[in-house]
Amino acid sequence: METSIISLLIHYKYVIIIPLATTEGQILSIICGFLIRLGYLNFLPAYLCLITGNLIGDIGWYCIGYFWGKRFVDRFGKYVSITEEKISVVEKLFRRYDSSILLISKLTNGFGFALVTLMTAGMIRISFKKYMLLNFFGQIFWTGGLLGLGFIFGHAYESVASVFGKLTVVAGFILIVVLFLGYSNYLRNKMIRNDTV
Repeated sequence: METSIISLLIHYKYVIIIPLATTEGQILSIICGFLIRLGYLNFLPAYLCLITGNLIGDIGWYCIGYFWGKRFVDRFGKYVSITEEKISVVEKLFRRYDSSILLISKLTNGFGFALVTLMTAGMIRISFKKYMLLNFFGQIFWTGGLLGLGFIFGHAYESVASVFGKLTVVAGFILIVVLFLGYSNYLRNKMIRNDTV
């Protein structure tokens, strides 16, 4: 999948970033950082397109929660890992931390609750203006951080000449992604256990 995304980015550049970022924002940001380092993309247009695409995706999830909420969860939730249990946990977090949970969720990618958080904000009728301001502010830092990570891996990839060295860089990248996802799942499961006890 990453290979096909890279091919699309090299061929279509900024035209394709916004639509891809609406659903694949995280991995796309890292890949764009990698391609910026290799000289295929320029930082500012890629950064702005990534932020725009991610925010369009956020608007979509807010609208789904606002207009279809429970009906969407009942019919399609299992396909996007959104359950009544997760919505209940996120609703409690909204009550406990007010809408600042949106900013925390954006900056941490929700630790496994990103889509649920965005949709729940619509379900409980968080002000759309506040929703967008918090998401925009968080997205600036989150996208910048992921671009930076991709840039670092691009630099490491360019720095090594041997095939083995390049494979080591790729393996290190995969390991970091797996550890991040594992830690996110651990925290999500811990939060669910704490709220159900």
